[in-house]
Amino acid sequence: MSVPVLTAVTDSVREADLVAAFERNDYGVSVVRRCVDLAELLSTAAGGTARAVILSADLRRLDRDALARLATSGVAVVALVSDDDAERRLRQLGVRHLLAADAGPQAISAAVTEAVAHELAAGVDPHQLGYGDPRAALPQPTVVDGGADLPDPPTWDGRLVAVWGPTGAPGRTSLAVIIATEAAAMGVNTLLADADVYGAVVAQTLGLLDESPGLAAAVRQANAGTLDVVGLAKLARVVSPQLRVLTGIARADRWPELRPSGLSAVYSLARRLAALTVVDCGFCLEQDEELSYDTAAPRRNGATLATLADADHVVAVGSADPIGLQRLVRGLAELSEALPDCRPVVVVNRVRNGPINGEPREQIGQALSRYAGVENVTFVPHDQSGFDRAVAGGRSIGEAAPDSPARQAILPLVAQLAGVGLAARRRGRSRQLLRHAR
Repeated sequence: MSVPVLTAVTDSVREADLVAAFERNDYGVSVVRRCVDLAELLSTAAGGTARAVILSADLRRLDRDALARLATSGVAVVALVSDDDAERRLRQLGVRHLLAADAGPQAISAAVTEAVAHELAAGVDPHQLGYGDPRAALPQPTVVDGGADLPDPPTWDGRLVAVWGPTGAPGRTSLAVIIATEAAAMGVNTLLADADVYGAVVAQTLGLLDESPGLAAAVRQANAGTLDVVGLAKLARVVSPQLRVLTGIARADRWPELRPSGLSAVYSLARRLAALTVVDCGFCLEQDEELSYDTAAPRRNGATLATLADADHVVAVGSADPIGLQRLVRGLAELSEALPDCRPVVVVNRVRNGPINGEPREQIGQALSRYAGVENVTFVPHDQSGFDRAVAGGRSIGEAAPDSPARQAILPLVAQLAGVGLAARRRGRSRQLLRHAR
């Protein structure tokens, strides 16, 4: 039984010869359609008539997002490359099966059979957000001039922490900034990324200019297969010797620039650039785009879902008032539905007397245990003056108010997420106090 395949080869003569060879000989491959461009290829693949595609590396607009759509349609990819640059780009995009552009029909058919078998063995998740395993596809980082400030050596051991919370501004950005800045103060090489597609404000919080969103640029390059560790380091703003920041989109209508497949590739590289990557997420977990369209559609919340799926740890933050707690309980249920294996670390922010009858921590702990099954909670006291000083000066709260009770309550969580011991925490605190004294 022959494997039905599509072709999208830019050299029409080469494509015609290849199709004719498949028709004359029994190579186990039959061409069901010759596609003239990427749009025709994607629409035909979505129809389910083929199991693989033979395409040229220089096919116009071929990127990570297109490869993700082919994978979702259950179509394996065999690419024909003409030079080393094309091969490097496709490998960074995650394409595993590559052949020289002048390969014969027998070699190509064998590669098609192998690619289809690989896809069957791996299985295809209809909701997958990326294409392939970026860790396996990306080349090793290259040593370049001016790269002495990069972590040495880069590894795959970096942790990814996603800071998420329901609607209502419970303090997601503030918590993400504190985790990142305090981890950096403890000596941990840290990258802070703003992936909030509704209201990215990490840049403003730290007093950075955000005319050129670093994360959007990184996703754009990753989607095109041109991003590497050195390129990611150049796009991230250096805030301190141990802290880099990828600023977010300044306008909410630019959310399509944060493609989920590209984000996953950026996060894979971030693990090699920094020991800890902290990502500020959007609040919404809805997947209504998949229900409203019969074909693949842009997903505004795909960036948040991709971040949460890639994260090693998810920090869920809610505010300590009746409305905020109700939103947190419902949000945790939605998070469990979207990612059943996710076990978030719960943080309750702005804890104070007044909004909650009785002793706030006791009452909040009982409510979360009863309605959300959460037993371990980190409580952050309300410190409006400390955060006001930090925001007014465009600094972290560790610099603006090192003795803030809110900061002190978060430090143990930061050390846990960053994998830092008590001695390192004390050294970090000493450095912060010395800088503050100066």
